[in-house]
Amino acid sequence: MKTRFDMLDEGASFVWYELLATDVAEASAFYGSILGWETKDASTPELPYSLFISGDLPRSGLMELPEEGRRQGATPRWIGYVGVSDLDATVDRIQKLGGAIYVPPTSTNIGRISIVADPQRATLGLVNGLSIAALSIADLDAFWRVGWHELLAADWRKAFRFYSEVFGWKQAAEDLASVEPYQLFSAGGQTAGGIFNKRPLEPIPFWLYYFNVDDVDAAIDRVKIGGGQIYEGPLGLPDGSWIVRCFDPQGATFALQGPRSQDGLAKAPAVEYRWTANWEGFSSKGRWRNDQPGGKGRTPGK
Repeated sequence: MKTRFDMLDEGASFVWYELLATDVAEASAFYGSILGWETKDASTPELPYSLFISGDLPRSGLMELPEEGRRQGATPRWIGYVGVSDLDATVDRIQKLGGAIYVPPTSTNIGRISIVADPQRATLGLVNGLSIAALSIADLDAFWRVGWHELLAADWRKAFRFYSEVFGWKQAAEDLASVEPYQLFSAGGQTAGGIFNKRPLEPIPFWLYYFNVDDVDAAIDRVKIGGGQIYEGPLGLPDGSWIVRCFDPQGATFALQGPRSQDGLAKAPAVEYRWTANWEGFSSKGRWRNDQPGGKGRTPGK
């Protein structure tokens, strides 16, 4: 019986997410307060590992940033894993297309994995034989999970060609409502995210993951109380939803999306956006006025 990862014409899709943290206990408390997650131990004798769960469903993994990674300058971050049917072949294809392999194919307590980077050095994970129930790409609208995948690239056209060739991702309609070109992509038969050119305030290309919340304003308050920072937003989208981009207390970048409360809207400034961004030793500060932010231009599944 074939799994959906064997259906190459459908394309591979994101099936798991992992937070690499320098303080696991602090990360557990922070995301528990933001997203209502609980933490469940899933360690093996070889590797300490925890699961973030909500409603008895696994949402992502949590582990300490490996010492070797720290020595090489790695910082806390979210990693999205794409499920593939042949890990070795995919790694080989990524190398041939100019990508990098940071962790070669390795057996772990969640399956056989590899950590890679695209030719523009945006990092992501690959997994084969995921031992944890995979998150369905068809359930992107559910609360408290990643609902959108956004690549901030150096060159979005080249990036899309790379991912299309490696994973079979397909071109969805270009979002004409965005200020800058924003290419939607379909993974596993579902519109799952977008690719666009990063701005100067984002010093390196990276994948940004949006978590669905039921009240953006309440979530913002929890981020600040928990020691995180809002570096952009809230920004309104054409469909009426809102997004906010954040740093957690250890510097990992993440985003939130969802509706706003009437009280939050009443207090919101009209069109001024500010940022203070730090990423792997780089920093940027500024503000601008704009009627429509760049980046994500629609709600997933719509």
